[in-house]
Amino acid sequence: MLYSPQTMTAWVLLTRQLMASETRAIKEGPAHLPPHNLIPALKGEATQSSTLSFAAASKAIDGRRNSFYTNGFCSHTAEDETDPWWRVDLQHSFTITTVKVTNRGDCCAERLDGAEIRIGNSLENNGNNNPKCGTINSLGSSPTHTFQCNEMEGRYITVFLPGPQKILTMCEVEVFLAPFNIIKINLHHIIVEKREKAFKHPQVT
Repeated sequence: MLYSPQTMTAWVLLTRQLMASETRAIKEGPAHLPPHNLIPALKGEATQSSTLSFAAASKAIDGRRNSFYTNGFCSHTAEDETDPWWRVDLQHSFTITTVKVTNRGDCCAERLDGAEIRIGNSLENNGNNNPKCGTINSLGSSPTHTFQCNEMEGRYITVFLPGPQKILTMCEVEVFLAPFNIIKINLHHIIVEKREKAFKHPQVT
């Protein structure tokens, strides 16, 4: 089974375009990164220590920053829980540059104070023992806050709220990857797509 010259040429051109895009993103800064750096979080699997009513863990990675809980786009653990946590599994280990957290905006903003963002590859203690990216302090009702993680490596992003009688509510968690991770993701999709096409339409020599 062989690739045709046309297929190989297209693959090379796409690769060059991706690499040029990422080089430009590195020079211009994180604000200019292509949207693919959010794909792993949106396609990840979210879970949490408990769930109140309809407020599943997946609501925090649905791509919506709607901060009003009653609109149905926020995660929420059970009331008065000890050490509640929320976690997303990215399915693979990536280099994380930034995590953005959107707090509840209609009330109770102080509930998230003291929560810790943890990043790593271990599920020991539900991922709460992984290295810390940052601590959430006094976000208030400001919808979204950005935490710089200095290129931490990890598959699991955990938000852990230590202490008794706590409630963990978040309306969106966004995970941003280092540029070379985006290249890897895009190239993976290109290679898989080309292999599938080659399998369906093999070149006879």
